[in-house]
Amino acid sequence: MTLSPARVPVGAPGVRRLTATLYGYAFLDEFVLLYPVYALLFADTGLSVGQMSSLFVLWSATGVLLEVPSGAWADAVSRRLLLWLGPLLGATGFALWVLVPSYWAFAAGFVLWGVRGALGSGALEALVYEELERLGAADRYARIMGRAHAAGQAAVMTAMALAGPVFAAYGYPAVGAASVLACLLCAATATRFPEHRGTAAADGEGEEEAHGWVSTLRAGIAEARRDRSVRGALLLVPAVAAVWGSLDEYTPLLARETGASDGAIPYLLMMVWAGVTAGSLLSGPAARLGRGGFAALLAASALALALGAGTGTPAGLALVALAFGGFQLATVLADARLQQRIEGTARATLTSVAGLGTELATITVYGTYAHLASTTTHGTTFALFAVPCLVVASAVAVRR
Repeated sequence: MTLSPARVPVGAPGVRRLTATLYGYAFLDEFVLLYPVYALLFADTGLSVGQMSSLFVLWSATGVLLEVPSGAWADAVSRRLLLWLGPLLGATGFALWVLVPSYWAFAAGFVLWGVRGALGSGALEALVYEELERLGAADRYARIMGRAHAAGQAAVMTAMALAGPVFAAYGYPAVGAASVLACLLCAATATRFPEHRGTAAADGEGEEEAHGWVSTLRAGIAEARRDRSVRGALLLVPAVAAVWGSLDEYTPLLARETGASDGAIPYLLMMVWAGVTAGSLLSGPAARLGRGGFAALLAASALALALGAGTGTPAGLALVALAFGGFQLATVLADARLQQRIEGTARATLTSVAGLGTELATITVYGTYAHLASTTTHGTTFALFAVPCLVVASAVAVRR
């Protein structure tokens, strides 16, 4: 007879504390009023599309260098430590952008933002999954992470709604100050995460802090080499997340190209992010989606992206919103499937390996986008990127 852990009630204190902290952290992490206007800040400072793309590449390159080491560090020491340290670096970068706007200040800010992302990538997913597993609630991971993403996307939409009037009244310094404050509050919230991983890991003390990340890195790589299902899940995450996650950085330029005024752009982006939020909230009901359904989701999202971006009108952004919602749902499901397949202690390390793949693919998208946008419109460039998404959908459909 096999004994299973008793199911913990949804409102159990441990689950409630974890989810409340997670949702607050996710909201503050994305409540950045600079998001809908920083591409405009770059353009108003005199940067070309090529220079902007070089900044995005620098951002991703920072993640490439630090993604896996930071995940191994999170497994060896404290994941909570990395989660509160990252937002402090982000606050510093945003302050640089508005205090000394120039290409090199933007570059320094993106490096700090890249470090911030690397520290949180893998650490957050691993902490949440293992705390839920400890509480006997690991089966709720997809639903809870979907709601956390939705909280972050609600923050993005709130920030977009506020960015327009704040920017119109006070300019870039005001939206920058609000963004810095949100980062500081995010860091404070991260200190409230529960973490039950032993004294050495939680406190970052002893020999494990100095050498443990090397052994956890080796353990993670060994698990990926040993288990084909883990390898497949590692490849699926970047294949799903990289294209639409990169295109998101250019959506303000796509919206401006449709003829919308700068004051209306944040509201058009709110519509796009409303679609992304809907995708996150559907992650619970869609958690059991089979391979065929998953492939259909990707294919339908790719077609909506091509049709919506190709119209060249503000109304076409509604289809872009639908596409981004589908891609977001697929991203959450891909992450959940990866977490379910990891069995060893190097959970943050393997999640960071998937993040590394995403960053490498993202750099490719940025470089390709810069080349295409220099010869055609942003709408056509968006539509062309539907092709690799269709390829991934086909690969998922035919894979054994």
